[in-house]
Amino acid sequence: MSRQLAKQSEGGATAFRPLGGPRGLAHEVVRRLSAEITSGKLEPGARLPTEQEMISAFGVSRTVIREAVAALRSEGLVVTRQGIGTIVADGTRRPFRLDLDDRRSLTEILEVAELRTGVEIEAAGLAAERANSAALKRIEDAFKEIEKAIARGEDAVDQDFAFHCSIAEATGNSQFRRFLDFLGRFIIPRQMIRAEAVAGENRPAYLRRIQKEHADIRDTIRAHKVADARAAMRKHLLNSRKRYKQLAEKVGRA
Repeated sequence: MSRQLAKQSEGGATAFRPLGGPRGLAHEVVRRLSAEITSGKLEPGARLPTEQEMISAFGVSRTVIREAVAALRSEGLVVTRQGIGTIVADGTRRPFRLDLDDRRSLTEILEVAELRTGVEIEAAGLAAERANSAALKRIEDAFKEIEKAIARGEDAVDQDFAFHCSIAEATGNSQFRRFLDFLGRFIIPRQMIRAEAVAGENRPAYLRRIQKEHADIRDTIRAHKVADARAAMRKHLLNSRKRYKQLAEKVGRA
């Protein structure tokens, strides 16, 4: 074990220890090394252990380590110097990142929902203020695609996401759309739970309630009613969070 690894071990750090299970190994290596770097345990200029040392310490393959290091490099946390190896970059700080998958806790998902609420309420207001005829048509088209998906008996997750993206685009500020793209389809709560939770007799009614809220948002934006558009989006997203809690509880009881 290298001096760096020994130092980490003596300090009680938990980053360099074997990982359990094959799922998301590279992600876990990135998470642990990022924590060491952003906490200051690995200071700028410090050399990361060699590839072979990390393979032994984490108990993973060379491919996993190389993938993890590439991810750290893309985030600007480390740099590679010829003849030296991989070192912690100067001025590193924790990048904003969200790891959204079905393993996240309900608390984490609801925190993301709260973050989304603040952004999308403002987006709805700006869309009502700024949307031109082309933007309004995109919103309408996206709304109709949800209708078609529901009629086909689908959950309309992709179409729902596209509807919210069309509103973000209608603001005329590309950062709103980029933010939603960053969050991805996981901003739709029913994407985060098993499909059977919304199956059965209540599923069409459930989707229709959501679509009624979408209609209210669409109508207020189309009428250029800024305050009403914000209110409609706020109502929709607050209801969405309530629905997520209910569905998550239903899955938990199943």
